[in-house]
Amino acid sequence: MTNARQPDDPVASPCIGVCHIDQATGWCAGCGRSIQEIADWGAMPETEKVKVIAALAERRAR
Repeated sequence: MTNARQPDDPVASPCIGVCHIDQATGWCAGCGRSIQEIADWGAMPETEKVKVIAALAERRAR
């Protein structure tokens, strides 16, 4: 059994309930997404969600 995401699996929102947009970066202090990414998440294609998720680790490292 593997925990790896399968291509047809929906991408879960990275929201952790700490919603505060950092004025310096424009990213949420909790999940690392921009306001636009948060607003678009529900209608965003899965391929775009994967790209956003991939960018979050780098954003948090800054």
